[in-house]
This record gives sequence, C-alpha cells and structure tokens, in this order.
Amino acid sequence: MSTLFEKIIDREIPANIEHEDDLCIVIHDIQPQAPVHVLVIPKKPLPRLAEASDDDGELLGHLMLTARNIARKLELANGFRVVINNGPDGGESVPHLHVHLLGKRQLEWPPG
Repeated sequence: MSTLFEKIIDREIPANIEHEDDLCIVIHDIQPQAPVHVLVIPKKPLPRLAEASDDDGELLGHLMLTARNIARKLELANGFRVVINNGPDGGESVPHLHVHLLGKRQLEWPPG
C-alpha cells in the first residue's frame, strides 16, 4: 500500500509543489506550523531515518542541501528550522521519511 507521500509523488493526490528533482519533491504542508512550512520528501520510500542505510547517505545529504536551497529561495535568511520526526514518540505521522523546513517566525526552544 502506498503512503500519502508516494501518492503525491505519483500525482494521485494534488499538492502545492515548491520544487521537484530526480531524488525528491518539496511540497507546502497542509497544516503549516509556521508562515513557511514545506516538506522535503525523498522519492525513494524510506519509512524513517532510523531505517535508512549507510548507502542512503548521498540521498540524505541531498535532502539537507535541498532544504538549504529552498530556504534561500523562500528568503529565510533570518533563520529557519529543519526537523525530521522518527517513530511514534518522535511525532512521526506518515511512515515515509520527510524533512520539515519551517521559517518566517520566531521558533521556540525546546520545540516539543
């Protein structure tokens, strides 16, 4: 069974797409927690960071660099946060690795 993100990647479900390349897609979160809240989603269906292998290192680096590039594009020079939720206690809601990029407001610490 496909995850929500696989259905978005396959265009079975519409999304507000900010960026797409061969390895990932970046969409605007439908329940934003900040004025800018996008998700950087690998096209490879990895359930969560804890299940990534060492062979996924290049993909994981690509996700981080894509988040950086999107932060520049969306003018988050004053600061932003990158978050990866892992497992139920980590706040994971979709079992498909994704990177949250949040900005355009003062973010609190600790976050949760």
